[in-house]
Amino acid sequence: MLSLIVVIILSYLVGSFPAALLVGKYFKGIDLRHYGSKNMGSTNAFRVLGWRLGALVQAIDILKGVIATLLISKLFYGALPFENRTPFEDITVVQIIAGISATIGHVWTIFAGFKGGKGINTTAGMLLSLAPIDASISIGIFVLVLVFSGYVSLGSIAAAYAFPSTMFIRENLFKVDIDGYNTLIYFSLAVCIFLTYNHRGNIKRLLYGEENRFEKWWKVRWIKIEAPFKRRLTRNK
Repeated sequence: MLSLIVVIILSYLVGSFPAALLVGKYFKGIDLRHYGSKNMGSTNAFRVLGWRLGALVQAIDILKGVIATLLISKLFYGALPFENRTPFEDITVVQIIAGISATIGHVWTIFAGFKGGKGINTTAGMLLSLAPIDASISIGIFVLVLVFSGYVSLGSIAAAYAFPSTMFIRENLFKVDIDGYNTLIYFSLAVCIFLTYNHRGNIKRLLYGEENRFEKWWKVRWIKIEAPFKRRLTRNK
């Protein structure tokens, strides 16, 4: 029990590492919480700090999920303090717990008043560690949506739901035997709901056509995404 508590606490602290805040202060002398969307995720870092520093923040945030899932989980020893009803070995369950703890730390960081990012990158690091093929496909979906729409938030939400969808298609249509599929599919759906909740403000802005685009990353412009709520309000005027 004690080793599991240590894993949870250390994973949370690693996830809490405020990369965007520290990179902004060290390289630009600014507090990212007072600029742009005031969020400490990589999207705001890209927008305010530029692509190089934004990429650095993103890499660190992804690495947090990888470190917690693959390294800190190894500190666990003994048996789980609860019955393992999953098809996974105990250490895999601990890896999932460590990854979740890191994501929680990123979203509610103890080092910045419990206000961090939205958890996409740290979750990506966790999922890359657990299911690299499915996570890689999801990242590809993110890139495609970003290129066709210019919206990072829309790409993030699409990627979140692409992960369980990819697992479902590979397992049930292509008959790929995914270890622990019946557990991972429900776990990933829960992650989708969590990430969707964190993007609720972005979803509202998307519906009303008020979400900010990354114009430089919007490469394919022959597909125009309309704001349904804004269009409806316009018709009623």
